[in-house]
Amino acid sequence: MSEQTATAVEKKTVRFIITRQDSPDSEPYEEEFELEYRPNMTINSSLMEIQRNPYNAKGEKVSPVTWESNCLEEVCGACSMVINGTPRQACSTLVDSLEQPIRIQPMDTFPVLRDMVIDRNRMFDALKRVKAWIPIDGTYDLGPGPRMPEVERQWRYELSKCMTCGVCLQACPNVSPRSNFMGPFIVGQVDLFNSHPTGEMNKEERTDALIGEGGLQECGNSQNCVQACPKGVPLTTAIARMNREGTKHMFRKWLSL
Repeated sequence: MSEQTATAVEKKTVRFIITRQDSPDSEPYEEEFELEYRPNMTINSSLMEIQRNPYNAKGEKVSPVTWESNCLEEVCGACSMVINGTPRQACSTLVDSLEQPIRIQPMDTFPVLRDMVIDRNRMFDALKRVKAWIPIDGTYDLGPGPRMPEVERQWRYELSKCMTCGVCLQACPNVSPRSNFMGPFIVGQVDLFNSHPTGEMNKEERTDALIGEGGLQECGNSQNCVQACPKGVPLTTAIARMNREGTKHMFRKWLSL
């Protein structure tokens, strides 16, 4: 066998079946693509190649596949999508780790704008609702800078890894386009800011929002979120902590009547 023939035999292709949608109001459809295999291919690099050369498996020129990406190192959370049935990050998912054909779909918990591009406003609205920030207007008399025990500092660090990627909402069976559950990520964010020395000043407001409509009572404790989270945020522990804090908060309010 000649060297040229051997090279041709060894050449492998990767099949992708991508769920596409041309606009928010149009119907989704599937389109198949084939790429020549290269070592260390990721889903993100594969989509980039399809975007540069937008021909489907039939050889027809099509509109380039659209998706969001930024950091390319699993930090920004923009490239979340469903890959072979599992919500995950396209930039860190290696083709070698997947069965073929590789199916790529948008996270349908969110409204789809086009192809893999989704509307994440439900996440941003939830962050606003629970005031997931530390106010910079005004001052708080906290005395000398509070000393932070190492165990608490480490806990807050774990919660701060959340990159609002939306994977936990896609994995959670209690979150859907028809539900008002704010999602698992918001519980971790409330715990993070409530436990911060300055953020604690708005603790009651956040806890009120979290135990209200669309909050903790919507959680079914399926624990899918902690399994799916690409950053390993301890969401189920945060949910347990905030359930306890929410109960104490309600008793305090009742006793103050």
